[in-house]
Amino acid sequence: MASLYTKTKLFLEANSKTWDDTKVSLQDNSDGNGVFIASWSYDIAKPTTEQLASYETASDTEEALQVVLNNRANDYPSIKDQLDKIYHSGIEEWKKVIKTTKDKYPK
Repeated sequence: MASLYTKTKLFLEANSKTWDDTKVSLQDNSDGNGVFIASWSYDIAKPTTEQLASYETASDTEEALQVVLNNRANDYPSIKDQLDKIYHSGIEEWKKVIKTTKDKYPK
């Protein structure tokens, strides 16, 4: 199940807005009711539960992609090591190193 943050972010983007912590805040009162939109000051109406639910599939996809991108970022050699690889071994050898990580964590 996608997070309220991701669904709200996609709702905003679909309405030509971007996430702004000064215009929206999410809250969880730890009362079993989950996360909710605590404040909203955009110039569009706050999304309904039904509107947010319509972003469930797209949000699941975006969150799964973010996991892949985070895994790749953690697995890639440092920029310093990548540049060293290019300098000493050339672009084609560097591409092999990068491809190993891309193959390990496909999109």
